[in-house]
Amino acid sequence: MTGVLPAEIDVTPNDAGLPGISALRTIVGAVMTIGLILSVLALIVSAVVWGFGSNSSNPHLASRGKVGVLISCGAAIITGASVTLINFFWNVGQTVS
Repeated sequence: MTGVLPAEIDVTPNDAGLPGISALRTIVGAVMTIGLILSVLALIVSAVVWGFGSNSSNPHLASRGKVGVLISCGAAIITGASVTLINFFWNVGQTVS
């Protein structure tokens, strides 16, 4: 018996493969903008909660505000770096053989 090896497959992303790709890119860009705006809003609200908790001697509220500030900053970092992260992992995936 001889083993049958599959033919080598080479698939790359295709910008013209589906209709509406440009509209989808526009939608993804809009969602990223909304994500960044919501991160800024969360940062403002969390900073106000942190300040109110600190000034009212409420450590639980101040702690929640601090956590909110960190989470909103993390969300902004991930949203802003999402394209770079996806490209990085795409390139890493292309080196796997």
